[in-house]
Parts: sequence; structure tokens; C-alpha cells
Amino acid sequence: MAGYRNSRISEDMKREICALIRELKDPRVKDCMLSVVKADVSGDLSYCKVYISAMEGLDRAKEAVKGLQSAAGYMRHELSNRLHLRRCPELKFIPDDSIEHSAQITRMLEDLEGEA
Repeated sequence: MAGYRNSRISEDMKREICALIRELKDPRVKDCMLSVVKADVSGDLSYCKVYISAMEGLDRAKEAVKGLQSAAGYMRHELSNRLHLRRCPELKFIPDDSIEHSAQITRMLEDLEGEA
């Protein structure tokens, strides 16, 4: 039963973090197209690893993560209010290159399709 609650909270956190990112006014976050790939909440709900990917690549995602880390306190407060959590997990943002990787695979498949 605890696994079900943990996965439900992870999905809720992911959805609300996406909404909060759109509301932030930090230029490191606002000026790029970000995606929340995954949110992993620890078993005791004290930590949450949030994987962030940018369309522009890994370097841009790393810069956006710096902006998100500076807004982590505000985001944590808002998540606590929106999700009605007694104790909101501490947010740790991690850059990810999954969007760039999938775009590269798509280009490779299109090249193979063009050759055939």
C-alpha cells in the first residue's frame, strides 16, 4: 500500500512542479523550454529528486537547474499548499538529457527512412 501512495505523490509532485515552472520569473528558467522527466520521492517522503530536461540540450538544463534550486524554497511552500501535505519533501533538481537523446534518435530514424 505504501508503494501506491508513494507513486501517487510522485505523479502529483511532477504535475504541480510543471505548473510551478511556468509561473517562475527567473530568466534562467523562463527563457527555455523545460520538461519534468521524472519525480522520485523517497520512501519516507522527506526528499524528492526531480529530473529536468531542456529542449536546447544538457548545458541549458544545467543552467535551468541552478535557477530552480534558487526557487526551491518557494516551490516547496507552494507544493505543500497545493497538495495539502503536512511535510513537503526537500526538492533536489537533477539535469537530464532525455529530450535531446530522443530527438537524436528521431533524426537517425528519419535518415534511415530517407535512405530506403
